[in-house]
Amino acid sequence: MKLKSMDISATASASSIVFDALRNAIIEGQLEEGEPLRQDEIARLFNTSRIPVREAISRLEEQGLVKTQRYKGAVVAGLSPEEVEEIFNLRALVEPEIIKNAVPRMSKEVLDQARAKCSAFSESKDPMEWGNLNRDFHETLYSASNLSYFLEIAGNAIDRVERQIRAQLVMSNGMERAGREHFAILDACESGEADTAAELTKAHIEGAKKSLLQFLPKA
Repeated sequence: MKLKSMDISATASASSIVFDALRNAIIEGQLEEGEPLRQDEIARLFNTSRIPVREAISRLEEQGLVKTQRYKGAVVAGLSPEEVEEIFNLRALVEPEIIKNAVPRMSKEVLDQARAKCSAFSESKDPMEWGNLNRDFHETLYSASNLSYFLEIAGNAIDRVERQIRAQLVMSNGMERAGREHFAILDACESGEADTAAELTKAHIEGAKKSLLQFLPKA
């Protein structure tokens, strides 16, 4: 199992630490689809009992990142092309509303941070960085929104397709197009054009969906 060992035996929030470590490993593709999550092994890696591990796995299952299979126990969940399409359709409904709400609330500091992250994404030559840089850019813009429930839904939806987004950026040579679209969204935000930012965000998500579905194996 590709997890870095860590001693959390004296940590009060052991369950949260295990949850974050497993979640990141799943999102970044270190734990592959169908890979079993053995509680004893994970507990040993973190020098803790099975209780916080079980709690962490239960939270991951609630988010759809893990599923329980008969005879196998908890395994990393996969997604069918239909499920990927559904999640992207949800994102295309929710995220434009988030950014539309956020634009009037964006401070100069938020916009400056977003431009720095946008530039870092476009200039990066390391495919291992692209997923994090892409998400950092969008979440920086969304951080100005006060739609807490929308933000939670969007965050969970992105978690579910993060591995696929990272693969899409690499397999489809999507970096250049994504970079252009990021700058267009940012320009609209800086100009205070909330409706335009929302429209561009929706088109950005739908374009990524179309590109990704072309590379996913058909059922």
